[in-house]
Amino acid sequence: MRSIFRAPALGFLIAVGAAAVSVSTDTAAQMSSRPWLGVAMDAPSPGAGARIGHVVRGSPAYIAGLREGDRITSIAGAAILRPGDVVHAIATQAAGDSVELAIVHSGVPQVVHATLAPFPTQDQMMRMDLLGTFAPAWGSDLRVVSGSVPSTVAATRGRVVVLDFWATWCGPCRVSIPRLDDLHARYGAQGLSVVGISTEDPEDVAAFVRQMSIHYGVASDHEGRTTRAYGVVSLPSVVVIDRRGVVRDLAVGYDPGGDARLDATVRALLAEPAPTP
Repeated sequence: MRSIFRAPALGFLIAVGAAAVSVSTDTAAQMSSRPWLGVAMDAPSPGAGARIGHVVRGSPAYIAGLREGDRITSIAGAAILRPGDVVHAIATQAAGDSVELAIVHSGVPQVVHATLAPFPTQDQMMRMDLLGTFAPAWGSDLRVVSGSVPSTVAATRGRVVVLDFWATWCGPCRVSIPRLDDLHARYGAQGLSVVGISTEDPEDVAAFVRQMSIHYGVASDHEGRTTRAYGVVSLPSVVVIDRRGVVRDLAVGYDPGGDARLDATVRALLAEPAPTP
């Protein structure tokens, strides 16, 4: 399993573009000892402080009232000028500490307090953020590379969706792709849509699709908007969405034993009645 958009060893996510890639080698003990706020920061942009690109539902930041688009201007009295300052400020704290954050929300300066939590695993983080909620919208710049990719989440209503976040350089992704292709072949006519999303260049993704003979829909999320919206930080990450558009299951990383679980989940969701108009 490899990480994307990840600030190494600091317990904070900074979404700065598809080129920010690192290998995750941390142990569970190392992760649980880190303080966690639960936000992803956007790339540097004009304006005071650093802009929040995503807040994990149920995280300390979410509980404190921080939301996407807010700008953090100071943490525990330390000025925040760029996204990296947020990482360093949180890293000086400890799990359980209450920190004061000065923010700008809807143009209005505010002061909030957040109690930092131990850093969750990436699987736990995505489950907090997504399970039981309506699936986040696709980014408007999502570019279809091959096959059929619904233009919006709303367009998937009535179908079960298996959303696979992957990359050409990801070894486990290469192993899982044929299994997803088989899933598409067996259940596509029954109402399943498999969609692969990569943050790489569309041309590179298209060449890989031809090489792997992928038959399901594949899109390039080169700006990373959809990837960030789903809180994806490791590949592969698979999100399963039911006929109503609600996230019902997910998996981070590839587990050979997970194939049977995914198959059973898809069959169970396909057996559920389609939503009424």
